[in-house]
Amino acid sequence: MLVDLTVKEFLNKVAGSDPVPGGGSIAALNGAIASALAAMVANLTIGKKGYELHEELMRHISGVALQQKEAFVADIDRDSEAYDKVFACFKMPKATDEEKAARSAAIQEATKFAALVPMQVARNAYELMTVIMDVARLGNRNAVTDACVAMMSARSAVLGALMNVRINLGSLKDKEFVSKLQSEADELERLACAKEKELLDEINQELKV
Repeated sequence: MLVDLTVKEFLNKVAGSDPVPGGGSIAALNGAIASALAAMVANLTIGKKGYELHEELMRHISGVALQQKEAFVADIDRDSEAYDKVFACFKMPKATDEEKAARSAAIQEATKFAALVPMQVARNAYELMTVIMDVARLGNRNAVTDACVAMMSARSAVLGALMNVRINLGSLKDKEFVSKLQSEADELERLACAKEKELLDEINQELKV
């Protein structure tokens, strides 16, 4: 599994000539990194003098972020597996009309799945951004820039995943399915970029000397 590789091994695999792991897995990795950083900031706040009022919230954030981290880690492999399923369908026999029909239907279903996997990554990453906003505003001020990096990583996870959604939507014949996911993708992108800007504007103002 990809998640069992060392960082160096994983990066070398990404840099290789195989199409996977690709952008979808990297989007999920960005989500995992964002989650881990959010948990770190929360944990650096717990037990610190001056933050007693937010202790319970920080414990909650830490738990939520760690759960999301595990989900994103699983998605690193799920995205590559989704691509492999599509690729396998293209190798199906197509000598007869029946085989062609079966192959076409299988490709469509596998492509839908390949769109839904990164769509869920994007949804989860945007949900994480709200958690990051709280930990950035209320958490340990010495770790506020770590929270900002978490926010930027989460936004990258959203946008990267959505690019993988869109490339798969272009191959689908189910127009209702395509329209629904495209609309959701457009809205998620807008919201994610706005949320990142909101936090970075706040923190950049706070850090001015």
